[in-house]
Amino acid sequence: MTEYPDDADGSVLADLAALGIDMTQPMDIEFPVAAPDEEAAIEIARVLTEAGYEAHVEYDDGESEDEEQEGDEEFIPGWDVYANVRMVPDYDEIIRIQADLSRLANPLGGMSDGWGVMLDPDEEEVESDEEPKE
Repeated sequence: MTEYPDDADGSVLADLAALGIDMTQPMDIEFPVAAPDEEAAIEIARVLTEAGYEAHVEYDDGESEDEEQEGDEEFIPGWDVYANVRMVPDYDEIIRIQADLSRLANPLGGMSDGWGVMLDPDEEEVESDEEPKE
């Protein structure tokens, strides 16, 4: 079994491998990029698309107090751009993509905000919310 670095990104990769996912096969990985507002999100999506990423904008209205669970951080409303990449899940490449997304989004007030994969419609999303290393 492959060993992964001891950080949030490595932990998610290890969790995927522990679930029996074939880590040598390509999968769809979603990289959210937080944007300060709708206008910035639309521009970030344009920039990411020009850079070769498949990108789309979404607004998330957050969670109500009823949805919060003890110990969870409050999730506030906001605009996100999602860059979708089909790739073999490789630690170094995931770190590189997060840094690239931040590089492209930072001038517009955005920043890479982790990554995740949807394993199966019946399974939960597995994600990292660690800020990328630079």
